[in-house]
Amino acid sequence: MMKKVLFLLVFAVAGACAAAKPNIIYILADDLGYGDLGCYGQQEIQTPNIDALCREGMKFTNHHSGSTVCAPSRSCLLTGQHTGHTWVRANGNFQMREDGEDITLARVLKSAGYHTAMVGKSGTGCNTDPGHANRKGFDHFFGFNGHGAAHHYFPPEVYRNEQPVKFPNNTKHTGDTYIHDEFMKEIMGYLDGRAKDGRPFFLHYAALIPHASLVAPEEWVAQYRGKVKEEKQGARGGYAKCDEPKATFAGMVSRLDWEVGEIMNKLEELGMAENTLVMFASDNGPHSAGGNQAEWFNSNGDLRGEKRDLFEGGVRVPMIAHWPGRIPAGTTSDHLSAFWDVLPTLCELTGAKPPKNIDGISFLPTLLGQGGQGRHDYLYWEFYEKGGKRAALTHRWKAVQLNMFKGGDPVLLFAAADRAEENNVASSHPEVVAEFLEIFNEAHSPSPIVSWKKKK
Repeated sequence: MMKKVLFLLVFAVAGACAAAKPNIIYILADDLGYGDLGCYGQQEIQTPNIDALCREGMKFTNHHSGSTVCAPSRSCLLTGQHTGHTWVRANGNFQMREDGEDITLARVLKSAGYHTAMVGKSGTGCNTDPGHANRKGFDHFFGFNGHGAAHHYFPPEVYRNEQPVKFPNNTKHTGDTYIHDEFMKEIMGYLDGRAKDGRPFFLHYAALIPHASLVAPEEWVAQYRGKVKEEKQGARGGYAKCDEPKATFAGMVSRLDWEVGEIMNKLEELGMAENTLVMFASDNGPHSAGGNQAEWFNSNGDLRGEKRDLFEGGVRVPMIAHWPGRIPAGTTSDHLSAFWDVLPTLCELTGAKPPKNIDGISFLPTLLGQGGQGRHDYLYWEFYEKGGKRAALTHRWKAVQLNMFKGGDPVLLFAAADRAEENNVASSHPEVVAEFLEIFNEAHSPSPIVSWKKKK
């Protein structure tokens, strides 16, 4: 009898501990610029729900993506490593290695008792096998296995776990099933299921918006028709033709904002809002692709560069964290952080054991308004397109080196306070340039799948 009572007591305590763990929702926009949100200075595009998230939570002004394009950026997010170490360092026919290599955030949260899900664009590689996300720690997956297919908002098919979900009337650019509608149905159903289950969950919503193509439902485009001075669509490559590119881009961002509002409303409806940490960010800087121009809405704010640049406009991104009663409302942090910090932060929060050899530092003390926040010596990026690039950022300086496939141009050096990176002061500080060359060598480990040497 005593053993039975003891067992029930232990079981009850374990259940109470599990229930006390917060749910986590991480929403990742695709190619949303630092200046595309009202709370970051946007004047024309309306984002009331994300602005409310910011007003009720914490706004980060010095947070950085994992890379300046999709796949390596998401790899940094999920592995806690920067692009000098993570396996998927470039877009291409790459996916993460099987466990126990390339341990993901989803895998470690599962070990802490979490149910894990990813909806949208797979972050476990640029082109992945069906079921790969499940094998990398996600209990549930719905969306695109390949990033190329995710360029289109009316796909003929996506995947739910290992099984294809067909949309026979979709032809990439047109159809009767707008994929973001399906994403929202999946998310709402998932949250309903989690509310009934009671187990803590981690939901990663990897949205497509506002990545090209320029496509949005009429109701969202109509909100901006006649309110923005329209431009002709520029070169669009294989993306959709669009007669109203500015109104469409703005409508896409407002549509994503509406989705954030729907998710927050659902949490309230289910009584889960008080115990859910919601984080919102973008995978890299704004794009000028598919007929869009980042300059139209000042999408990079006061930063230099955009997607595929390692200047701040390519890697500094909006990041908002919201948790009622735990994260101080209406606060702003300039803590120097990056995607590879998310994994250790959530590990510290949930009691999960982080993998070895990560580059991240938990920013949980910052989130909770506590002392003892650790600091990076530097952030580091390397990039294998547009001639090859590498960059590093410290609390005082930012260094960028271009044309790595040809041995590297002279290092550009900027004061970290020079957000627009207008004044190259390398000639005045040769000793700082020498320190950054040491950082570059220290941060880079050779990769068997990408190399500076391949295009020399």
